[in-house]
Amino acid sequence: MTDRTPHRPDDLLARLTVAEKLGLLHQWQAPVPRLDLPAFRTGTEALHGVAWLGEATVFPQALGLAASWNPQLIRAVGAAVGDEVRAKHRADPRRVGLNVWAPVVNPLRDPRWGRNEEGWSEDPWLTGRLGTAYASGLRGEHPTRLRTAPTLKHFLGYNNETDRAVTSSNLPPRVLHEYELPAFRAPLAAGAAVAVMASYNLVDGVPAHLSPLIDGELRGWADDEVMVVGDAGAVGNIAGVQRHLPDHVAGFAAALRAGVDSFTEDDEDPGPTVARLTEALARGLITESDVDRAVRRILSVRLRLGDLDPPGHDPYADVPADVVNCPAHRELAREAARQSIVLLGNDGLLPLAADLRVAVLGPLADTVLTDWYSGTLPYAVSVYDGLLGRVREVTTHAGADRITLHVDSRAVGRTDDGPLTLTDATPAEFDVVDWGDGVLALCTVHTGRYVGADDSGALVADRPGPGGWVVRETFRLHHRPDGTALLHHLATGRHVGVDGGGRLSVATDAPAAFTVRLRVDGAAEAAALAAAADVAVVVLGNHPMVNGRETEDRVDLALPAGQLDLLRAVHAANPRTVLALTSSYPYAVGWAREHLPAVLWSAHGGQEHGNALADVLLGAEDPGGRLTQTWYADTAELPDLLDYDVIGADATYLYHRGEPLYPFGHGLSYAEFDYADLRLSTAAAHAGEEVEVSVEVTNTGRRPGTEVVQLYTRQRRSRAKQPLRQLRDFARVTLEPGCAARVTLRLRTAELAWWDETRAAPVVEDATHSVLVGRSARDIRLVGAVTVTGAGGVSTPAARRSGAGR
Repeated sequence: MTDRTPHRPDDLLARLTVAEKLGLLHQWQAPVPRLDLPAFRTGTEALHGVAWLGEATVFPQALGLAASWNPQLIRAVGAAVGDEVRAKHRADPRRVGLNVWAPVVNPLRDPRWGRNEEGWSEDPWLTGRLGTAYASGLRGEHPTRLRTAPTLKHFLGYNNETDRAVTSSNLPPRVLHEYELPAFRAPLAAGAAVAVMASYNLVDGVPAHLSPLIDGELRGWADDEVMVVGDAGAVGNIAGVQRHLPDHVAGFAAALRAGVDSFTEDDEDPGPTVARLTEALARGLITESDVDRAVRRILSVRLRLGDLDPPGHDPYADVPADVVNCPAHRELAREAARQSIVLLGNDGLLPLAADLRVAVLGPLADTVLTDWYSGTLPYAVSVYDGLLGRVREVTTHAGADRITLHVDSRAVGRTDDGPLTLTDATPAEFDVVDWGDGVLALCTVHTGRYVGADDSGALVADRPGPGGWVVRETFRLHHRPDGTALLHHLATGRHVGVDGGGRLSVATDAPAAFTVRLRVDGAAEAAALAAAADVAVVVLGNHPMVNGRETEDRVDLALPAGQLDLLRAVHAANPRTVLALTSSYPYAVGWAREHLPAVLWSAHGGQEHGNALADVLLGAEDPGGRLTQTWYADTAELPDLLDYDVIGADATYLYHRGEPLYPFGHGLSYAEFDYADLRLSTAAAHAGEEVEVSVEVTNTGRRPGTEVVQLYTRQRRSRAKQPLRQLRDFARVTLEPGCAARVTLRLRTAELAWWDETRAAPVVEDATHSVLVGRSARDIRLVGAVTVTGAGGVSTPAARRSGAGR
């Protein structure tokens, strides 16, 4: 038996053959039995729970966790997810790897980004703070061993799905150093993350997988080795769709030289990757030292995971199987969902009394939806479920129109499985669910299954709902002047026709002209239930697999037209209407803000979503969530989706000059809070020093409440354009009625640096900074000032770690 004492990357490296080393550079690393080196795989998805590996606790989406503004809670969620990864790895070590691909720390520059729900905030400092908390939980508390190996995604400048592999994110130096890099720097500098994934896009015309910033920046932020992994198929894009190099051998060689250590190509088959790197060695495009450098980084991470330890040395090896969805994790999921709920507006209707009759309406009223990176729900509590038994009476309706489809004298018939076929018998009824931009899903009423196209092109009604990498369950209806409509299948881009056997199919050449007959007016039925209730709760939002997801950006910020029509109809029937938005991103909901007495928002909240929302609606819990993105009134306020110059475009809360619908940091409580007695520990400081900012916060309301006290600064004069306001610190405080607390926040003056292109370095100018304390970026309650003496450039460790240095 070979000695496997835990020192050994260099020793193992010396014993490995070149072929064995190359085999370690693929996502699925082959074992090396003669050295007792087991198989290893990178890439377990763990964005807000363990994904794609069976049932696991499903926590709120990352955007929802961020809305808690609670790093301790987020760290606890990361630890729970890490334990569930460990339990699943112990049961199936080959399929469940300990290198987790989370968190995503791309700042949420544009709310139209299809992957908006994966990130934390539009603010890079807050993204870094919360991403560090989640990664710390995943990593574990042991000083040298890792619970899991967190991987930051996606380096760098990645905020568009549209043409993501061929578009270039052009980053002026200030945007690069002040906006894009700090969110990645923080988790690495804290030792919370140990790996980074490169992104699909190009940066300033260079494929991100070849960026000089990999070695030139990110590897300088961590004390330990940083492993860099390629995104799925992305290294193949270098000589593929990006046409940056002439062939794959050159492309793979360039990626290795640039600092990519692990290649995520060809699924489980390492053969093509090994062959290309072998050929690159033969051509002299890479050297064995290039290979050794990457293998050393991989082995370093594996060592810290206990992968090279003798039995009994890994402190995380014995996590039991029953930790998955254990009672403690279920309660944590509920608490995380509760703290993620943001009260956007309230005229006093909320909280609701328990003796009310409540109509819970809308497409998300009685369902819990998951996204591409969600785990498999062990159970799901909808909003309707959450209110059952907690108020006097609960009714529900999805508000969907119910239709039948006809072609000439025949109708689309009922079927439990198999293709949909025209028939002279009883027609099938379909509920039409509007997910925005004209995109519809058709749910078969008698089975509850959705219509999609199978591999042959036949339409079948056997799907649980829209989903999968290619969504085959979405359509558009194109209405024609003669009153008929064409049914357009989005995944194939073809219209639905009828084949020779009377079956509906997208494989036919001639589209069918359908007559759509309304059987039930969904909005009218929902409005009738609202009229009979004391209060209506309308649960609207997005489907995470439709209109805004990986591979697909949103075209605008509007609510789906059918959902807005439903909301208006319900409000007309009962003015005591609450809008409960559940979505992966902000919406332009100006009509709701103007007309409704109460509006709440949460991201998709996972298995405990309904219980958590019921807790807040009924006042059992205070709505403690706050927005981490600006909500704009209209898409017209946004720059072009591909314009990454947030400074020049006046983008994000940092530079936006318009009046937002809801500002960054916004969120209400059922309590009222008074701010008084602002104190600064000093009125003047030198760059690198810390200033304490404290304020007296009093709950002046009648209920216990949670407040998120936020500290912003604004530099009053500068030789360069500066943010209008910038978050520097925050604190959550929960107070009983009439109680007060002195809340202390910290202003780290090194973080006041901005990137001076003329010096290619960060500078802190001699300047006075307004010190702004309040409830959001636009609700400032107290203002002070501090004068800072700059140092010309800042290179202290604190500055480097906070984003002011390097």
